[in-house]
Amino acid sequence: MTRIGFAYNQKPDQEAPRDGGDVEAPRPDEEPPSSAPARSSRAAAPSVAAEHGVPDGGALFAAATAAPAADPAADASDEFAEWDSIATIDAVANALGALGEVIRLEATGDFPAQLRETRPDIVFNIAEGLRGVNREAHVPAICEFFGVPYSGSDPLTLSLCLDKARTKEVLAYHGVPTAAFALVASAEEIPALRTRIRTVHHLTPAHVVPSERPLHLPLFVKPVHEGSSKGITEKNLCRSLQELEQQIDFLLETYRQPVLVEEFLPGDEFTCAILGNGDAATVLPLVGMNFAALPDGALPIYGFEAKWLWDRPENPLEIFSCPAPVSDVKRRAIENVVLRAYRVLGCRDWSRIDVRLDAAGTPNVVEVNPLPGILPNPEDNSCFPKAARAAGLSYDELIQSCLRHAAERQGIALPGQLVRPFARRAMASA
Repeated sequence: MTRIGFAYNQKPDQEAPRDGGDVEAPRPDEEPPSSAPARSSRAAAPSVAAEHGVPDGGALFAAATAAPAADPAADASDEFAEWDSIATIDAVANALGALGEVIRLEATGDFPAQLRETRPDIVFNIAEGLRGVNREAHVPAICEFFGVPYSGSDPLTLSLCLDKARTKEVLAYHGVPTAAFALVASAEEIPALRTRIRTVHHLTPAHVVPSERPLHLPLFVKPVHEGSSKGITEKNLCRSLQELEQQIDFLLETYRQPVLVEEFLPGDEFTCAILGNGDAATVLPLVGMNFAALPDGALPIYGFEAKWLWDRPENPLEIFSCPAPVSDVKRRAIENVVLRAYRVLGCRDWSRIDVRLDAAGTPNVVEVNPLPGILPNPEDNSCFPKAARAAGLSYDELIQSCLRHAAERQGIALPGQLVRPFARRAMASA
């Protein structure tokens, strides 16, 4: 029987697994904070939310961020927010159990010793890590050190994709569309940024890379090493130099990391799930963002307010459409850009790529997540499982498919056969 190691980070405020598991609270599908200073940022955020007049969420937010700002480490709810709950861990383990003996390997300090002692045939990895800009690469790097095969992208790709600016540089070098951008590491670099900002649009020659193009207002800013909901509110859309400089200063001080400045893309937004490798990689049905579902006057941004304040269990936002209602021509254009990005960045087995259309309707890559969120409960709006369901794959089949792609890539035998998602959908409708 195949011995499957299962590497994960479990939320520390939860007890041992119970039969059936608990359904976890909704959370972003992105990465945890990269540093201790970042973990204190939520203490400052209520005043930001209040400036937007956020409805029906202030009390909830205040309760969630009640840890003293003077002690960043005390804000454990934020520090470990992106680790997985018992419900997700149990659901993944149950899915993997159909393919072999599952060995749970929690990615704590003794993970190397556990791995060396158990020596599984392959590791299924969803561990996000905790500290540093290479945190998502820690488990794969340890697996490589001990010569143990594992699922998903390698350490280089995981570290690269967690750095939004480096990701955009690589994409731009290979001609994959991405918005013009700048990286600001300190307040002293803001004057240089001003020299790139133009008030009138002019055609920029194609050979000018996005990191060197003139920038046109409005601009969107975000921390370079965080997930899309960390440090992102409606204040991040800056229409003037004054707004831009104020928000850059705020993010630099709050998150203690460089700030990515991008031209705002005004078109539709999509989240794209990819399964497989090489020419066989497949884009699952597109998940489209329905910004019309946001409160009146809200900006077309899926950020903090939408994820944490407006999307409530008692009044959920109908923010996602899957399959997205787009023409075949637009769908093929999005899939083409997504697959190019997937291959250029060296993604393997699965990833989620966010795309937004520019004013001309061209798909631009916004972010790449090689460790996609996989919450099992459909009510949690986890985009990758949502796309898999639309392709005819159950949650168990999604998890098993990822492991099968990894095993196939490395010549490891698993029981049964790899079922392609669209073939599975066709079989179901036959």
